[in-house]
Formats: sequence, structure tokens, C-alpha cells
Amino acid sequence: MTYAVGVDLGTSAVKVLLVTRDGEIKDEVSRPLSLSQPKSGWSEQDPEEWVTQTIDALKELTDRADEEIGGLSFSGQMHGLVLLDEHHKVLRPAILWNDTRTTKQCRDIYDQVGEEKLLSVTKNPALEGFTLPKILWVKEEEPENFGRAATFVLPKDYLRYRLTGKLAMEYSDAAGTLLLDIEKKTWSSDICEAVGLPVSFCPPLVASTDQTGTITEERTGLTNETKVFAGGADNACGAVGAGILSEGKTLCSIGTSGVVLSYEADAYKDFGGDAHYFYHAAPEALYTMGVTLAAGDSLRWFKDVFAEGEDFDEFVKEVGEVPAGSRGLLFTPYIQGERTPHADADIRGSFIGMDASHRRKDFVRAVMEGITFSLNESIEMFRKSGKNIDTIVSIGGGAKNEEWLQMQADVFDATVVKLRSEQGPGMGAAMIAAYGCGWFISLESCAAEFLEEAERFEPDQDRVETYRHLFCIYQKVYRQTKGMNEELKTFRG
Repeated sequence: MTYAVGVDLGTSAVKVLLVTRDGEIKDEVSRPLSLSQPKSGWSEQDPEEWVTQTIDALKELTDRADEEIGGLSFSGQMHGLVLLDEHHKVLRPAILWNDTRTTKQCRDIYDQVGEEKLLSVTKNPALEGFTLPKILWVKEEEPENFGRAATFVLPKDYLRYRLTGKLAMEYSDAAGTLLLDIEKKTWSSDICEAVGLPVSFCPPLVASTDQTGTITEERTGLTNETKVFAGGADNACGAVGAGILSEGKTLCSIGTSGVVLSYEADAYKDFGGDAHYFYHAAPEALYTMGVTLAAGDSLRWFKDVFAEGEDFDEFVKEVGEVPAGSRGLLFTPYIQGERTPHADADIRGSFIGMDASHRRKDFVRAVMEGITFSLNESIEMFRKSGKNIDTIVSIGGGAKNEEWLQMQADVFDATVVKLRSEQGPGMGAAMIAAYGCGWFISLESCAAEFLEEAERFEPDQDRVETYRHLFCIYQKVYRQTKGMNEELKTFRG
């Protein structure tokens, strides 16, 4: 067997990678996915579209492959709810991670379980994006659908079921449901009982690297000898695909949202709900994670409003001409609310310090600095917990611009590494398949073969000191604008 396949089920597309034994991406196919937003704050998808688009992508890939495919695994969008009846038929459209209809249900969870109890068991707060609030919303708002429900899974777990006929959920996605006891690594009977769910409602649990059957869906072009492995949540697979596989390794991913993710060897740290604490796709490991809701999305917003139609490279090309601190201009990237360390859906962004001397390039740099400051809040939180963070692998849009990579090194006061070929979650899924097929003795040895550094960016100590002072000012903005934003909420329309 020559190839491994990684299937990355995202929100806007499903992407399939064909990877050789030495980590070369031999082929890739992407298929778009539609998004339904029937009401304000709602976000849904049809699970059947995931299946048909993935089958189509796999068939195109297999038709072009010149050797057999040994194994396949999955990365997938987190937290989404796929509700199934006793025959494993889908009862309603999937409710996605970015759906915000469940504010009431989050309050109900705290009332029924207790905030302290929830944090001690799941290591995570009740937020609208998580799966349990979605289950309780269906229970309350769609009692007929809920009455027919026998179990639930997350998006990539349903896709895997349709390709193999075997239903399960792996730990990295289970940790994002608010139903998993993180320390015991089992479904929590206490939480299930408190919210009125039988433990039997929760699906069987498996490890990310466990084999979960073989391909039974003939339309993929794959044989029934192709091994299928459970895979992981997109961030867990992104960590595998970036080599975040041992203590001290940290990832910074700047896409639409931004993520700082750090490897954890055990489940016993306590962040009081300020950071997420999930299972890794690597065996017996976890990760802590902080999230900036509008990272790259803040830069996209500014470009769309003030430079619509302009090439992105042209838009940012003058950033290097602006000194650290953007000539006294500060931006907070709260245009969609914020997650870490402020779980606040109502806070909104600010430009502070504008004067008549500022030009567009100053604003562009300020936006990039504000996004990086927001991510640094997570890094500082992890450092205060005792973690040593001196090297950070940067992926996503933030790794495509050298000025931004140097900015990250200076703000984070750490070496920032750019990978030569960065495919994130899809590569992580392929690595799980390669390891599962027995090609490597560990994911670490797989990473050593598959991943290669392209460049390192070292912090400049003068800019480090400048940013350290600016970061202290940045941290004041949330507290000082929170009340004003609450008053302005009435006028948002």
C-alpha cells in the first residue's frame, strides 16, 4: 500500500488529500459545501451533502491514483450536532459550531449542573458553540424530533459512519460536547442525569488512532480492504499536522478565527474555564486552547470595507514601513465578540488613538497587531499556568506574510516557525491514517518524516519591549469599553 488519505470536513468545503509514505502530497480534491442560515444566529448544514461531496471527491482521487490506498482518516469541524434515530437516520439538519441560538440553554446547563461542577468535570464553560446546548435546544424547541432521537454524533463521525457502517465518536470531539468527564475519559453520568439525558444517548467512544472499520461505500472507488481510522477534531488534527506532539510544543493558527493550542500531557490543569481543554488526536494526550473569534476575519473585514477588490498582497505590502505600535494606533479584534479570555458575545471592536496623521497602512498594521495581541492573551495565560513557550509553529493565513510572522515572534517573545508545506488538519488526518496502517511506530516519527521547517523568525528584543508595553494598554481596552458596548447593543439593528 502506497498512499494514505486525509479527509478534512470543514464548514465551507470538504478537502481530500492523497499522501505518500514520505509525506508528499500527491493529489488533492476539494468540494464546496452550502450553508443554511434560516434565522439570525442560526447555522445549519445537510449531512447528506457532506456524504455526497466526499464520495465524489474520493472517487475523483481514486480514479487518478496510480497505487493502492492503505488507509483513510478524518478531520472535522467541531461541536456540530447530528441527531439520529434508532436506525441512525438523520432527524434534522446539523446545527453547526458557529450557531448562536442556544444562549438560554447555556444558562439552563449552569442552573441544572452548576457552573463549578461543569468546569470540574468537562474543563470547559457552557458556550453556545458546544454540542450539549444544541441537544437541549432541540429537546425544548422541537420535541417531536427529540422524541425520535436515539443518539447523536458530530459531523465527521457521521461521515465516517456512512462510509463504514460503524458508529462511534472519538475523544477529541467528545471533549467538545460538554458531556465528557475529561479526567475519567468517560461520558459523565452526573451531567447526563442533571440535564435529563440517559447515558445511552451518547455514542460509543474510541481513540483517534483506533481503526473503525473498512470502507463499505463502493461509490468512493476505494476497496473494502481500505482501513478507516477514527480521526479527530479539526484543531486536534491541525496540531498533529503541525507536529504539536510533545510537551512544550505550541501552535498558532490564524484563519477566519484564531487559535493558540498547546500540548498537554495530562488532564489536571485548571484554567477556570478561561481556556478550552480538549483531548488531542495523539494517544493519551490533551491540549489547551485559546480562541480569537475574528482573527483573519478582522483583516478581511477591513479590506472589504476599505480596499474592496484589491489584491491581498498589495493591501498589506506597506505594513513593513510602519513601526511597531502603528504610530500610536491600537485595534481590538472584537468584531464578532470574543472568546478567550473574555467569553463575551456582546463586546465589539475598537480603534484607539486615531489622529489625522494616520494612513491606511497604519490601520492595516494596527489590525494585524490587534489580532496578534488577542492571541497573546492565550499565550500569557498558558505561561502563567507554568508552561514554557519558547517555540511556536504558525499556520494559516498568518503564516503567509513575513511581516506578520515577525510580528508574532516579537509580540509572543518566542521563536516562530513556518512549515515548508502546511496543510493543517487534512495532513494531520493523513498522518493518523499512516500511523494506523503501521508505517510508523508513533505520530512523532511520522511527523519527523512528513513535516519540514521552511523558516524561523526570532524575536527582536527592542520590538519585544515595545509590544510588551502596548500589550498592557491593549488589555485595558476590554474592561473600559465593555459597558459602552452593552449600551450600544440597542442600536445595532
